[in-house]
Amino acid sequence: MNKPFYLAIEGAIGVGKTTLARMLQPRFEAELLLEVFEENPFLSDFYADRDRYAFQTQIFFLLSRYRQQQNLLIDGSTVLSDYTFAKDRLFAYLNLDGDELTMYEKVHHALAEKVTVPDLVVYLQANLDLLMARIAMRDRPYERSMDPAYIESLRQAYEEHFENYTATSLLVINVNELDFVRSQDDLSYIEGCIRNELGAAGARAWMTASSAESSQARTRQWRLVEEFLALTEAVGALGSAISAGSNNAVDEFRAALASSNECLRRIEEGAEADA
Repeated sequence: MNKPFYLAIEGAIGVGKTTLARMLQPRFEAELLLEVFEENPFLSDFYADRDRYAFQTQIFFLLSRYRQQQNLLIDGSTVLSDYTFAKDRLFAYLNLDGDELTMYEKVHHALAEKVTVPDLVVYLQANLDLLMARIAMRDRPYERSMDPAYIESLRQAYEEHFENYTATSLLVINVNELDFVRSQDDLSYIEGCIRNELGAAGARAWMTASSAESSQARTRQWRLVEEFLALTEAVGALGSAISAGSNNAVDEFRAALASSNECLRRIEEGAEADA
């Protein structure tokens, strides 16, 4: 992909955001922007006593993330991040209330307007069992006594956050049945989904930019773009069929391939008509 972009990977604790960002970095030839959570001096105390240390922990994270975002420059370089600035507010509403939450909101509102918005957010969706298994596997000292109820409340908060998310283009990938660390096919599938969505997002932006053109030309362009969007969906289904291990994988592959070919045929016909 030639045009640089800013991609942020999101999801609950333990879902694999940082790992995926690192694994995709060479495939997209991107710069990495990783959250430096180890610098937070209150984090281990927070997990031991959330009520007592929530405000200090949250404000430190807010200012740290803002400082990182201020250093973000998308000037010819693709950037992959393992968090969004918006996540900070999501955590705040889980951990703060009363005057502390009011104070937090004032600071967050003042800072959020100056933060660069990603071109695409990838939300990694997972169930509680998978999250707890991965948290246990990485064995960070301050996470050893992690409360499953807290992780479940965080998981649900992410679900609600992205259910009606419209701030940027969004790609939701359920990773319950994917192992992108051990399986190159699964990693390639995720990469393909991202490239398809970036292409679709670019097409939607192009449609908006073309609004000043004549009605007839605009109608032809919309038809072509609609076919292109249908093609990206068909190619995505094709990738899913290739990586699927179900008994219906062959039939799903054939149907997805036929759909892709049909989209290509209509695009070619539309292009020839405009020539």
